[in-house]
Amino acid sequence: MTKKNLLALLESNRGRNISGEFIAGQLNVSRTAVWKAVKELEKDGYTIKAATKRGYCLSDENDILSAQGIFPFLYDADRKIIVEQSLDSTNITAKQMAISNAEHGTVVIADHQTAGKGRYGRSFFSPKGHGIYMSFILLPSQIWLEVPTLITAFTAVAVCEAIIEVCEKHPQIKWVNDLFLDGKKICGISTEAVTDYENGAINWIVVGIGVNFTMPQDMPEELKEIVGAVFTNNEKNSVTRNRLAAAIINKMTALNAESEQINKDFLKKYRERLMFLGEEITVTGTGKEYQATAIDIDDIGRLIVRNENGEIHSLFSGEVRVKMHGK
Repeated sequence: MTKKNLLALLESNRGRNISGEFIAGQLNVSRTAVWKAVKELEKDGYTIKAATKRGYCLSDENDILSAQGIFPFLYDADRKIIVEQSLDSTNITAKQMAISNAEHGTVVIADHQTAGKGRYGRSFFSPKGHGIYMSFILLPSQIWLEVPTLITAFTAVAVCEAIIEVCEKHPQIKWVNDLFLDGKKICGISTEAVTDYENGAINWIVVGIGVNFTMPQDMPEELKEIVGAVFTNNEKNSVTRNRLAAAIINKMTALNAESEQINKDFLKKYRERLMFLGEEITVTGTGKEYQATAIDIDDIGRLIVRNENGEIHSLFSGEVRVKMHGK
């Protein structure tokens, strides 16, 4: 417990020196206990600078995901956050917790996933130390959106705004669930709902978000041309994954029922950031493939397209691929 409390104190004073005496007083432990906790954190990979008469300082270079590193940036300090270094999948864990009646708004975060999945069960590359993999447990009675497609759209806007606010990058949205930056995918979103078999009511919803924060050196060859990251490897930045994770959580709190009037214009923001509106696209995954022009998004998040015969279709799901001009 001393180690976790020390980490929370260091994170809330990141970049500043705090004396061992002050820490001991705040945590109600001995100076020796503080020293031992510092050594335990260093074994976990944290860089903690120590100087005589100046105390301890958590280096700005640390980028280890932790609840203690996220909480200082949260608007809602009572939110339940679980951070693990490795999980098979945050969505799987979140679903198991939902079945066990986890509270609304619970967030499950992992530094690494061994079996991360995107939409349609596709594998989601989730390397250690480079991404933010998180899942939210939502109870329908506690949120103001009901249609899963709209929840996915809202989440895409929330992640976009968090990246803009914290990282000063401006991603775009590829309908319905991907974020792109400089032409490459940096984030995937999946929304899963479990319904009551007898009455068809939705019991709970799990929203999974996977953000590529930086690029790993071992990125599979087949992904290098299509997958990007918020920050390239040669960029210097002072933003941590904890800071961005907190910003995403803060933006997602606007899904709560009392926030409806404030956030009812999110579809306008979604449209503004949507890729390929007005452009010629190829629609696949709907049982057949055809060419169309992307026109708009309707009020339940469907993509409105006009095919080559002038017919209008509303797409609820399926793959949309942009047709490159001249090809």
